[in-house]
Amino acid sequence: MTLESVTPDAPDASGASGASEAADEATRGRTDTTGLHVAPVAGGGIPGLGHGLRLVRDPLAFISQLRDHGDIVRLRLGPKTVYAVTTPALTGALALSTDYIISGPLWESMEDLLGKEGVATANGPLHRRQRRTIQPAFRLDAIPAYGPVIEEEAHALTGRWVPGEPVDCTTEAFRVAVRIAARCLLHGGYMDERADRLCVALSTVFRGMYRRMVLPLGPLYKLPLPANREFNRALADLHRVVDEIVAERRVSDQRPDDLLTALLEAKDDNGDPIGEQEIHDQVLAILTPGGETIGSTIMWLLQALAAHPEHGDRMRDEVLAVTGGRPVAFEDIQKLTHTNNVVVESMRLRPAVWILTRRAVRDTELGGYRIPAGADIIYSPFAIQRDPKSYERNLEFDPDRWLPERAKDVPKYAMSPFGVGNRKCPSDHFSMAQLSLIAAALATKFRFEHVPGSDDTTRVGITLRPNRLMLRPVTR
Repeated sequence: MTLESVTPDAPDASGASGASEAADEATRGRTDTTGLHVAPVAGGGIPGLGHGLRLVRDPLAFISQLRDHGDIVRLRLGPKTVYAVTTPALTGALALSTDYIISGPLWESMEDLLGKEGVATANGPLHRRQRRTIQPAFRLDAIPAYGPVIEEEAHALTGRWVPGEPVDCTTEAFRVAVRIAARCLLHGGYMDERADRLCVALSTVFRGMYRRMVLPLGPLYKLPLPANREFNRALADLHRVVDEIVAERRVSDQRPDDLLTALLEAKDDNGDPIGEQEIHDQVLAILTPGGETIGSTIMWLLQALAAHPEHGDRMRDEVLAVTGGRPVAFEDIQKLTHTNNVVVESMRLRPAVWILTRRAVRDTELGGYRIPAGADIIYSPFAIQRDPKSYERNLEFDPDRWLPERAKDVPKYAMSPFGVGNRKCPSDHFSMAQLSLIAAALATKFRFEHVPGSDDTTRVGITLRPNRLMLRPVTR
C-alpha cells in the first residue's frame, strides 16, 4: 500500500464540480464574524455524493492528503458536512474535550452491530457506569492472571503450523484473538467454530458498515440486493453467536470470576439488574475488538515479519537472551524491548482502527476553527500516524524509532493506538500483552515467506486488514 496522490475526479458535464472547488478555494483562510477560521472544503466532491466516492475508491490516500489543505477541512458525505481534523494536537484536544461525544457517521453505521447500550457507543452516565463494570477485568494487577491462557494459545498457534505448508493468516490470526478473548474474559471454550463464524461475518459487516458511513444512501440499503442480503445474513449470525454464549452461561449455573459474570450480576443506577439488551451489546463489544482489531493487528505483524525478516531475527535473538531457550512466557514480556517496539511500529503504520468520528454537542471552536453544534467530526489515526511532520522517514518500518532517546521526539497524540481520555480502550494493557507474546512466539520459531496467491494489500472497512495474507512458515 502506498500513499500516492489522489487523482482529482473529473468535473461533471455541467462544470459543477470545478465551480464548487473554485468557490471552496475562496474560503481558504477566511474568518467569520467572531474571528474564528472557516474550514476550507476539500476538492473533488461530486454533486449529490460529495466526497463519499473518493472515500470508497482510495480512502487511505484521500484521508492522508487532507493535511495538505489545513488543520481542519470540510468534507461532504451525501447531504452532510463533516469536519476532518488532520493534526495530532487537535485530535488530542477533540478526544479530551467535553464539547464532543461518541457519535457521527462511524458510530451510527455501527449501531446495527454494537447496539446503543454497549460501552463502545454509550455516552454520559451510562458509559461511566459501564466502564466501572468492566474496568476491574483490565486492571494492571488483573492482567497476569490471563498469562497462562495467552501463553498456551500463543504456543498452540505456532504448534499448529507445519513448516513449509502455507498458512491462511487471516483465519489463524482471528481465531487466536477470539480464543484468547473468550477464554480470558468470558471463560468460554476454545470456540473454534464460533471464531470462524465471527471472522467471516465481521469481515462482511465491517466492509458494509464503512460503505454505509461514507455513502449514506439510506433506503437503498433496505433493498433486497445481493450485497444487502449478504450484509444482513452476516449481521444476524454475529448476534446469534452472542446469544448462544450468554444463553449457555445462564443454563450452566456456573459463575466464574470473569467479565460475563460481572455483566450478569451488574446493577443499573436504580439497583436493578441491567437489561438483556445491554448484556448482549456488552458481550458483542468484547468480542468485536477482541477479535477484529487484535486479529487484524496480528495479521499486520505477520506481514511485517515476512517483509522485514531482519527484525524477526532480532526478536528471536532477544527472546533467547531473555529465556535461555525455554518457551517465552508472560513474565518475559516487559524485557522484550525490540519485540514490543515491533508491535508498536506495526500498529503505527497499519492501525486496525483507522477512522473515528465525534459529534459537537454545542457551538464551539477547535484550533481556532468554528465548529457548529451538531457537526460531525472525523479523524484518521492512519493519517496522523504517518504524518511526515511527526515522523522522520514516515513510511519506513523502523521499530527503533520507539527507543526512549528517539520516541521523545514524537509529538504528543501522534501515536495513540488505544485512544485518549475517557474513551481510551480499557483493554490496552491486555491487548499489548497478547500481541507481544504472540509476536515473540512466532518470531522465535519461524521465519515467514509469501506464497503464490498471497495478497497483503489493504482491505478497507471500518478496520484495516490484509486482503488475503498467505505465508509459509520456515523453521529457524
